Amino acid sequence: MLQRILAGSRYFVLIAVIGSFLASLAVLLYGGLAVIYTIVDVFTHGLFSIEESKRFSLECIEIIDFFLLGTVLYIIALGLYELFIDENLLTPKWLVITTLDDLKSKLIGVIIVLLAVTFLGEVVTWNGNANILASGLAVGLVLFALGYVRSLDASKSHTDEKETAHNEQEDSSLSQNS
Repeated sequence: MLQRILAGSRYFVLIAVIGSFLASLAVLLYGGLAVIYTIVDVFTHGLFSIEESKRFSLECIEIIDFFLLGTVLYIIALGLYELFIDENLLTPKWLVITTLDDLKSKLIGVIIVLLAVTFLGEVVTWNGNANILASGLAVGLVLFALGYVRSLDASKSHTDEKETAHNEQEDSSLSQNS
């Protein structure tokens, strides 16, 4: 009885899946509308100057942030669904998620890009007043830490693959000897 209850409780994750998917959809739609608004705004005002090009560049970078955030939310939705509901979900090879570590690694990769793009936005709009060095160091430390965690996961995964291959090789040689 308890086993059936616990097995069925995995469907509670659908709340997170649906929430992440709807949030992703909303953010991506907002980003798409922002692209249209930005393009219309740039070409209807007709002000082509260095100042306007910086403003346009910043708006494009901020839109990229929306798309990256939408992508993160989408990957979370797919990953949770694949882990808890249906492991046979058709996804591209690069998006196959079999463990929480796989999901974590994919998210860390997207977050690294998101942080880099966000910092790029700060650099583009930097007017010399704020201490951009401190901001850059803070972002750099976070990126370094995330990269380090990701490299640990990659080396662990590589070690696990080698161990699995070695165990399979031993198993096949034992079965041949029997």
